[in-house]
Amino acid sequence: MATPRDAVQPITSRSVVEQATDELRRAILAGVLAPGEQYSLRELAGMLGISFIPIREALRSLESEGLVITRPGRSAVVTPLNLDDLHGIYRLRRSLEPEIAGRSCVLLSDEELDRLDAVATGFGHRERGMADIYDGHDAFHLALLAPAATAWDIRVLTTLWRAGERYIRIGFGRLDPDPGEHERRRQAHRDMVAAFRSRDPGTAAAATEAHLARNERIAIAALSGQPSGQ
Repeated sequence: MATPRDAVQPITSRSVVEQATDELRRAILAGVLAPGEQYSLRELAGMLGISFIPIREALRSLESEGLVITRPGRSAVVTPLNLDDLHGIYRLRRSLEPEIAGRSCVLLSDEELDRLDAVATGFGHRERGMADIYDGHDAFHLALLAPAATAWDIRVLTTLWRAGERYIRIGFGRLDPDPGEHERRRQAHRDMVAAFRSRDPGTAAAATEAHLARNERIAIAALSGQPSGQ
């Protein structure tokens, strides 16, 4: 008699639709498929070496994520960047993260702060661009806040971080050729760790607020092609 374990088959490969969705998402988040550009299904299918059908399904998923706008017929537009959206994302982050930071700084262990300081130092390696560090960057900020964050805090923050991902990857990615940008990233994140290490809620909250405000300015300046003022 078959058991449930026997009846459920292990997944050995991902579907073409899943692979197409993931690759198109990656290209959009990295700015390879440029904001505002229109692509036909034929072009996208040719890029990925697959048929129209999985491309159409992938675009439906990406449209639900706000990354593309499908057009009647056989084309889609990469959703243009909207700096008002980025302002809104950071406004919401600033309403949540500093308060959580103030409570978390007294809960983090010295060992965890040492680990996060090493992670922050790694952000300054010149061979690592924004695309290389992005996932680790989110994990760094989550680790700073996690001891005081509820499950709902994490859900909301994760939603905000995902909503801002394309803006951050593209905006900060445009700064990668500047050698000084890598040192700025390293020092900015080490300063965050130092603020949490003070164990003073006001210091940790203020540092988090300043970090978010500075990053918003830099991201918007990079996306707008204007000097950051840093």
